Amino acid sequence: MSPFQLYFRLGLQHILDIQGYDHILFVLALCAVFIPRDWRKVLILVTAFTIGHSLTLALATFKVVNVNSDLIEFLIPVTIAITAFITILRPRPSSGKGISVNYIFALVFGLIHGLGFSNYLRSLLGKEASIWQPLLAFNLGLEVGQLVIVAVFMLLTSILVGIAGVSRKEWTLVVASMVFGVALMLMLETKFW
Repeated sequence: MSPFQLYFRLGLQHILDIQGYDHILFVLALCAVFIPRDWRKVLILVTAFTIGHSLTLALATFKVVNVNSDLIEFLIPVTIAITAFITILRPRPSSGKGISVNYIFALVFGLIHGLGFSNYLRSLLGKEASIWQPLLAFNLGLEVGQLVIVAVFMLLTSILVGIAGVSRKEWTLVVASMVFGVALMLMLETKFW
């Protein structure tokens, strides 16, 4: 297996790993207001998260940024809770022509999420002569993993909202409320306290 494939797989596993379900929860909180016909908006949303995540992951890997890992482990569920709470308050995507608050959350909170994995990735990349290609491969794997999560979520949304007749607003509220509850539990369980 080439180094590119190795780091691509690592990025894919990072986002799909059920043990690290915090990223999955965040992606679900971001996408809860959308339905399958909004796939372009969701693609932009997921890419904004990847850009934010990739930026701080690169900065931390190059040791430009160094943040207390306990603080980051606390802030990650805070970002999930805020995103889910805003979704509960506004269970439909904004209809205006401006930038949706979800895009801002995806980019800005992606910055925080990127710091969460940086120490582990830095230790892996320390063995590489050049870290640009592995970093790119990891982030591409991350993007593909997020698209898998979104595809599964959108399929489920399509079945429940489109076929089974579940109200779109109720589905959004159920998803956001469940994510909010889990995020609160994660906040309470962190070592930050």
